[in-house]
Amino acid sequence: MRPDAGADWPDRIYDALKANGITQVALVPDAGHSRLIKRCLADNEMTVVTLTTEEEGVALLCGAWLGGVKGVLLMQSSGVGNCINMLSLSHIHRTPLPMIVTMRGDFAEFNPAQIPMGQATQTVLEAMGTIVHRADRPEDVAETVDATLRLAFNTFRPAATLLGQRLIGAKTFGKD
Repeated sequence: MRPDAGADWPDRIYDALKANGITQVALVPDAGHSRLIKRCLADNEMTVVTLTTEEEGVALLCGAWLGGVKGVLLMQSSGVGNCINMLSLSHIHRTPLPMIVTMRGDFAEFNPAQIPMGQATQTVLEAMGTIVHRADRPEDVAETVDATLRLAFNTFRPAATLLGQRLIGAKTFGKD
C-alpha cells in the first residue's frame, strides 16, 4: 500500500506547527515525514536539528523550552523505543514535549523486525505518561496534530500523535 502522492496531510501538519508557534524541529530522517521535513527546512523561521538518535531530541526540546522556544520531535515508531528513559525528563521538569510519530509495524507491514515496537508504541508512550492520539485518515491529521500540540503546551507534558501506516503507506522496499 502506497500513500497518495497528492495527499496534503504533511502540509496540514506544517500549518499546525506554524499556527502553534513551533520554531524548532528535532528529527531523525524518516521517509514518512519527508514532505514535512522539506517544508520545515525551507522555512527560515524554523531551526531543524537532525539527531543521531531520537532521545537526543527529548533533551534538546526540553532545553529549547527552557530557553523560550517551542519545538516538536519528529520520529518513526521504532525511535520511540530509544526514548523510553528520556521521557521522564519531560515529567520531572514539567516540560511540554509534542511528538509526531510515523508508524511502522502496523497496517500491511512487510518487515518482521518492525512489528514488536510498532505494536507496542502507544502502550509504551502511555506507560511513560504521554497522552497519545492517533490519525489514520488524511482528514483527521490537522485536527489531531493541533490537539497534540495544544495539549503538550497547555499542560506542560509529553503528548504524541501517531500517524498510522494506513495514512502514510506501508513501506515495501520492492517486496510488493
